[in-house]
Amino acid sequence: MGEVNAATPRYRVERRLAPSRVAVVLVPAISVLLAFVAGGLVLLASGEDPIAVYRAMYTGAFGSRDGLAETLVKTIPLLLTGLGVGVAFRMQLWNIGAEGQLYLGAIAATGVALYVLPSAPAAVLVPAMVVAGLTGGALWGLVPGVLRAYLHVNEIITSLMLNYVAILFSEYLVHGPWQNPMGFGFPGTAPLPDAAWLPRWGTTRVHLGLVLGLVAAAALWVVMRRTRWGYEIAVTGENPRAARYAGMNTARNVMVVMAVSGALAGLAGMSEVAGVGHQLQRNLSPGYGYTAIIVAWVGRLNPGGIALVAFLLAGLLVGGDQLQMSMGLPAAIAPMLQGTILFFLLGGETLTRYRLAWSRHPATGEATPLPELNEVA
Repeated sequence: MGEVNAATPRYRVERRLAPSRVAVVLVPAISVLLAFVAGGLVLLASGEDPIAVYRAMYTGAFGSRDGLAETLVKTIPLLLTGLGVGVAFRMQLWNIGAEGQLYLGAIAATGVALYVLPSAPAAVLVPAMVVAGLTGGALWGLVPGVLRAYLHVNEIITSLMLNYVAILFSEYLVHGPWQNPMGFGFPGTAPLPDAAWLPRWGTTRVHLGLVLGLVAAAALWVVMRRTRWGYEIAVTGENPRAARYAGMNTARNVMVVMAVSGALAGLAGMSEVAGVGHQLQRNLSPGYGYTAIIVAWVGRLNPGGIALVAFLLAGLLVGGDQLQMSMGLPAAIAPMLQGTILFFLLGGETLTRYRLAWSRHPATGEATPLPELNEVA
């Protein structure tokens, strides 16, 4: 083995102290663009015209009043679960359990409507269902929060596993004690009373859940930007050791953040039951809680950005359904594009937060970083 030449550069990856502002804006946009290019290549390899497919998806989701209304309907659960996931991610708590928390919110709201206040008027029943949905999701989110705060158990594993518990518990209810006796054996509860239905706009399926989601986004923005608790969340997420040194109760914040995250996802479940299906049924969610991860990351964990991305991804889902009806293509194209977008976003996030540095002086360890993106621009 010969000696290493002192002039030979040595490369290493190091964290950026302050990510470039230009990169923060451009990298996600370029990542999404590349994801659609990659998805187009997959379509091309399958013998389909990517331009025609994308045009049909856009037309189906945004090209008509009914299509736009359906896009708004799917925006509601994506917005609420995205906000829930986003508030946890801000503190670097990786809540992957929004899907299960959505189901628990739906179960709690259904229980109130069918068995606790079945004869109550809408003015009483709807707020009670909202509270039940928030509470059910919050309690389900609190479980991994407590385990993380006091036992240092990884919340990724616990929140993910609890998804399956919640979904299977829901299936047990709709196949067992809560099954509609007049449902001819189909899995589902009895229909909710009319007073439990969320008001709709005109003849569309757009319901009050959209207002709840927008109010939640506005409230979360104020809390994150204008309150001490929002500041503590940001500090704890960036540097837990500094937060503890400053006297912040990190264990309490972990539990509260996970509870708030779960509550927002639970509100999404309540909205789906009271605004769309009007009963608890099997396969209530097509994976809104998992898509919420993409919504939160693309939206840069900003409530306004999350609202915009939820609307766009909802259009992607509606457009995928339209492809199946108009062109005979599988609706799985939409989930394929979602996964591609997430893949490219994770790669872009790595480029934003880290940089490549090299050293021509191995003995001293002096390194010269690659130029920042804004310096190149």
